[in-house]
Amino acid sequence: MTEPAVPSTAVPGTAGATGPETGPAAAPGTLAFEIVVEGAAGARTAQRAGADRVELVSALVDGGLTPSIGTVEAVLEAAPGIAVFPIVRPRGGDFVYDSGELDAMERDVRAFTRAGAHGVVLGVLTPDGEVDREAMKRLLSAAEGMGTTFHRAFDVCADPVGTLEALVGMGVDRVLTSGQQASAPEGADLIAELVRRAAGRIAVMPGGGVRDGNAAELVARTGARELHFSAMDTVPSPVRHRNPRVRMGGGTVPPEDVRTVNSAEKIVRVMRAARGAVAP
Repeated sequence: MTEPAVPSTAVPGTAGATGPETGPAAAPGTLAFEIVVEGAAGARTAQRAGADRVELVSALVDGGLTPSIGTVEAVLEAAPGIAVFPIVRPRGGDFVYDSGELDAMERDVRAFTRAGAHGVVLGVLTPDGEVDREAMKRLLSAAEGMGTTFHRAFDVCADPVGTLEALVGMGVDRVLTSGQQASAPEGADLIAELVRRAAGRIAVMPGGGVRDGNAAELVARTGARELHFSAMDTVPSPVRHRNPRVRMGGGTVPPEDVRTVNSAEKIVRVMRAARGAVAP
């Protein structure tokens, strides 16, 4: 199916205008936009809409898990004009990992580096909700030369301000957070405090429930200069034969006769709304 044309909304000097962006934060007075995608089609959609970066995941229904190396390579080839940050999260659930899981995570980081990914999305906590410094040091060493984002493990840490300072000390480029609430708009007060404390040393990127109807207020309230969202549509599956007696994954996941896809139109609407909050 031919994809509909979407007018370019790229800001000069950002990835949507000139190439992949991997630095720690958007330039003063501009905004950067990261879209969570599950594959090449989503990455192409995000690139076409003028976004700056994609967080590449599998199993978004589980909060996002590590994509395969084949998927990473396919996305890099399909969308060469946008920065690609695969998540490194081997399973759903908590963010406390055993030695075998950490070994797999380190291998994934190194594989993504060799594949040409622009950055990685990471997060490891201790059982007490602190940053696991040793585990993060190991993963960050494997990611040397790449951009780094600490994912929403931040939203279940025990001390968000202390964790922010720890991440600054480790040299992490950005933290993705909903402000330790169910959605970023609900957590806007904490996000604003984190942006203030970060003072440009690390990017604080709101994510979770970001839509065109709340993006401008979120940017205005928090002072954040990066936004993370998915802009999904639900569309029918192309399958004609169905077996209604079978559900893969049980009742907690969507049925097999629908799909969720990134919408270029929704991405553009969110970006336009957010830019309205910083327009001169």
